[in-house]
Amino acid sequence: MSFAVGLLTGLTVWAGSTRAAEPIEFDRQIAPLLAERCLSCHDGREKSGGLNLSSRQSAFDGGDSGAVLLAARPEESFLWQRIRDDEMPPKHPLSADEKALLKRWIAEGARWGTDPIDPFRFTTDKRAGYNWWSLQPLHRAAIPEWEGSPAHPIDAFVRRRLTEAELVPSPEADRRTLIRRLAFDLTGLPPTAEAVEAFVNDSAPDAYENLVERLLASEHYGERWARHWLDIARFGESQGFERDKLRPNSWRYRDWVIAALNADMPYDEFVRMQIAGDVLRPNDADGIAATGFLVAGAYDEVGQSQQSAAMRAVVRQDELEDYAATVGQGFLGLTVNCARCHDHKFDPISQTEYYAFVSALEGVRHGERPYQTETMRRELAALDARRSERKRQIAARLDPVRDRIVAERKQTLAAQQLPQPLARWTFDADFRDELGELHGTPHGAAKIDNGQLLLDGKSAYVTTRPLPKPLTEKTLEAWVRLSNLEQRGGGVVSVQTLDGVLFDAIVFGEKDSGQWLAGSNNFVRTQSFQGPKEGEADTQIVHVAIVYRADGTIVAYRNGERYGAEYRTDAAFRLEKDQSQVVFGLRHGTSAGGNRLLSGAIDQAQLYDRALSDEDVALSAGRHDLVTREQLLTRLTASERQELAAWESELESLDTQRQSLREAKAYAVVPKQPEVSRLLLRGNPGTPAEVIAPGGIASVSGVAADFDLAPDAIESERRRRLAEWITSPNNPLFARVIVNRLWHYHFGTGIVDSPNDFGFNGGRPTHPELLDFLAVQLVEHKFSLKALHRLIVTSETYRQSSRPRADALAVDADNRLLWRFAPQRLEAEVLRDAMLLASGELNPQYLGPPYQDFQTFTRNSQFYEMIDPVGPEFHRRTIYRTWLRSGRNMLLDAFDCPDPSTISPKRAVTTTPTQSLSLLNNSFVLRMSDSLAARAREDADASPAAQIAAVYRRVYQRLPSEDELARVTPFVEAHGLSALCRVLFNSNEFLYVE
Repeated sequence: MSFAVGLLTGLTVWAGSTRAAEPIEFDRQIAPLLAERCLSCHDGREKSGGLNLSSRQSAFDGGDSGAVLLAARPEESFLWQRIRDDEMPPKHPLSADEKALLKRWIAEGARWGTDPIDPFRFTTDKRAGYNWWSLQPLHRAAIPEWEGSPAHPIDAFVRRRLTEAELVPSPEADRRTLIRRLAFDLTGLPPTAEAVEAFVNDSAPDAYENLVERLLASEHYGERWARHWLDIARFGESQGFERDKLRPNSWRYRDWVIAALNADMPYDEFVRMQIAGDVLRPNDADGIAATGFLVAGAYDEVGQSQQSAAMRAVVRQDELEDYAATVGQGFLGLTVNCARCHDHKFDPISQTEYYAFVSALEGVRHGERPYQTETMRRELAALDARRSERKRQIAARLDPVRDRIVAERKQTLAAQQLPQPLARWTFDADFRDELGELHGTPHGAAKIDNGQLLLDGKSAYVTTRPLPKPLTEKTLEAWVRLSNLEQRGGGVVSVQTLDGVLFDAIVFGEKDSGQWLAGSNNFVRTQSFQGPKEGEADTQIVHVAIVYRADGTIVAYRNGERYGAEYRTDAAFRLEKDQSQVVFGLRHGTSAGGNRLLSGAIDQAQLYDRALSDEDVALSAGRHDLVTREQLLTRLTASERQELAAWESELESLDTQRQSLREAKAYAVVPKQPEVSRLLLRGNPGTPAEVIAPGGIASVSGVAADFDLAPDAIESERRRRLAEWITSPNNPLFARVIVNRLWHYHFGTGIVDSPNDFGFNGGRPTHPELLDFLAVQLVEHKFSLKALHRLIVTSETYRQSSRPRADALAVDADNRLLWRFAPQRLEAEVLRDAMLLASGELNPQYLGPPYQDFQTFTRNSQFYEMIDPVGPEFHRRTIYRTWLRSGRNMLLDAFDCPDPSTISPKRAVTTTPTQSLSLLNNSFVLRMSDSLAARAREDADASPAAQIAAVYRRVYQRLPSEDELARVTPFVEAHGLSALCRVLFNSNEFLYVE
């Protein structure tokens, strides 16, 4: 169906007379009429009872099938009925001739356009159509040639435009300017004074090209250009919205971007990975990390969890629009998201296509996934080897001592008394207490078989007579085998008040699945021991004991050894004489029910009216070979204890590193199979219309918008097809958009000055042939971004001086024709990094978890207090900062650092008094100025002139002139060297790259 049919779906016109047949000139007759009458119309599906003509074929496809549908029986078509509808006349109804012309045009096929497409002709229509320049195939523009034309292709295109404007290019910049420009541009850091001197004095004909190669090969290249990309990805490390919860593992996406750019990953692969890396490389952790692009934006956690299903649906649609906007604008320069509620008002994108595009992303969900790269696996193997060696050394030191203690213990064992319990039940024949009168009474299916108390987990339990004495300190002990390890909450042995309200118990799996627990009423004395999950108690008898000390400390043991970590409670209670009893197989209570019953067998149980020691429990469990650490240390010399402590400290560090690697996660896409997608009338989730299959945008030439997927296609295939459609070498927008982005970052303004919008509301290319030439170059060079950088920065256009010229300013004040290199102010992050480098404080650590320039606390929401932390770990490049959405850095903010909640294709560049004030008074600047002054004193002798020269070399990579030296020397003598450093940091020469 044609573009006009989609527009006219929402148009009300009046019936009128017809004219004699004559050829219809679309550009002269139809296009102006549609532009004037249709642009303000909203989608008319609600008025048409839900009929959606554009669903039968993607709108604006330039084909004839939709038109034939109308032409076959036009009097029955929806559009014809709208033309005849007299019930809702517009404010300015069409004339009779206009109505007749429209009816004729529809009946003849509603053909869109008559002229052949010129890829570099820019329409004067009031909106874009299928013939819009950016939607056309890439045009292999011929490099302009004339007598004396430059050899470099970029210069040839630029010079032709300058010649047309009667302008000439500026001369080449001096060498110091060039190396500073290149270094900041490619690495985001200034060159050292030594590097500047070496380049200035390098007479080799390829000195400049060699400099380019060195900078492109630097790790700092990836750090610099990743920051640009993170602006497009709206990368933040907290959720945003009300809660703004920290995302501790989102940095892995940032690291992936840096590493991918440094490796010159082909741009098409770079993009495919970010859309569907986990699908394309299912066994590669980097494939998971790359999808952090899709979920790098804010996430409305509160909105997603509210009770109203209708409101959750709205929040989810907002989230999907964010995905569509980021993918559409970031990779294609198309504002696809503008078609959420109606057909796009300016670009050829229908509402149907928006929901097809969203359908491909509908399975995307925020979350964390396990992350382990091959490098991490190698690190883990190395840690395991080091750990094994340290454990061997520790064992070699302690095992002989332990053996001696055990041998001595065996010699005296006959005389040694095992800890004596208050009561003991062995269930040899009945439920009798062997040591006293705490005999038991069976309930339900409780029975004794082969010396064990059998419990069915349904009705069986045993209660004893009341305890004849009070209990405060105590130890519960049992030998038990479980029927299964999946049961939750059954009590092995408990001591409780007679009414079953207050109790302490050995419980399995109640709070933490598969773990032993000290059960208590309403969990008032219960915490997790954080012990290992039980893995043997269903196949063999295990010994379990819980000790309750007088100070409230609770300690657990399994098979005579400590189980998990002890803890302390303030809720300990005293059991009075004749007011408590022991219960077997039931957590607490006076009757069966709930999950309180244990399924298994108790071989023996004991109750102590005191807290057993580690050695007591070991002996009771029959573990005469267990020796405590304290017992071992008493047998070592002071030097042996010191060496052992060092080994164990290293072992603890190794265990921490191993755990970190084993439990590593990445904040990334956690896919979920979506339901069938539907078009939403006016974007309202409450008014779903026809089913939509995943697809692309039909107006993009060269690639089929039909993904050949069913509406219920699996999630992975949806993202795979979307990634393939976007990155196809035949997709003209894909290459054009990234070429323009690189141009924008190199020159300050793109060939198209709206990097995220190549549609009607975006800018028009100043050099369209050059844009397509570079796009073709990118495709033919296998999407190598470094090759494109190399081509751009080796041009004479890039190497021009930045000096203003009155003649050129009068013609082209914005420098869109590139008659000079426009000076560019350092971005906020580059400014901070440059100060760190100049002061000698830059920490060059590459990749890894971010530093935090904040303190945080949580009270329902997470709050952040910004600080200026001191130390090398906080002096890394600014890209390694934790990028919060509600925690802003004042220095970075002053220099227009964007909000990470939104896409930032272009950064604002303002000039405000707060910028100068920040560079004079900000605590970070003060510290860097002090450090710079200290480094200058180290670099030079004690004379003020030498120290001033050292400061200039570090900040400007040059020496001061005689005039500068004469002016600043009295200032330094009056205010100190550090004050001069602040002045230089506040100067245009430091803040701007020429």
